[in-house]
Amino acid sequence: MQPSTLTPASGAGAAGRRTGLARPGGAPRWIAPAKAAVFAAGLYPLARLVLFGLTDRLGANPVEFITRSTGLWTLVMLCVTLAVTPLRRMTGINALLRFRRMLGLFAFFYATLHFTTYFWFDKWFDLMAILADVGKRPFITMGFAAFVLLIPLAATSPRAMVRKLGRHWATLHRAIYAIALFGVLHFWWMRAGKHDLAQPKLYAVIVAVLLGWRLAAWGWRRVRG
Repeated sequence: MQPSTLTPASGAGAAGRRTGLARPGGAPRWIAPAKAAVFAAGLYPLARLVLFGLTDRLGANPVEFITRSTGLWTLVMLCVTLAVTPLRRMTGINALLRFRRMLGLFAFFYATLHFTTYFWFDKWFDLMAILADVGKRPFITMGFAAFVLLIPLAATSPRAMVRKLGRHWATLHRAIYAIALFGVLHFWWMRAGKHDLAQPKLYAVIVAVLLGWRLAAWGWRRVRG
């Protein structure tokens, strides 16, 4: 299976040239404004949290509000990142792959905010308390595992690292599939204690569809030889 990664793939130049929308360097003209729009959209959850904080709208438990919000947006960004490859295959717009790195890094950014809020404001840097949580609370274990796996993906997202790792880079970035599964389990088990599984079920279906599409595409390529 081809990984949905934290870095974009090449190939958009040829598609852009075929449609007459490419700049002399090969990138379609709409890429720059589209990237700016995606970047602005990616900052929306952070801007919302800042606005809510400044206007005293974080609720009775601000730490819980921030923790849940950043966790949910991490899962959203992971799903959007995983959706890039299927969308590119269905539309034939190869330039969409140029957005994967940005989207993946936003997933890591919100995961970092999520973990930092838990580590700082919930546990007050008490490493032993965190390790105890990881050992006895399954949803914390899954969330911690997902965050740890995200770190090397973010660290190897620059183009220089892609060139340095060569074919091993794609193998490493297949970890995003496990990260998405761990993220869903983290969300599911966290909400299960409160019998509130509507959102976890939705994201479980989304991730199942995105990963199932990859399995089907991989199987079809194998059959075709």
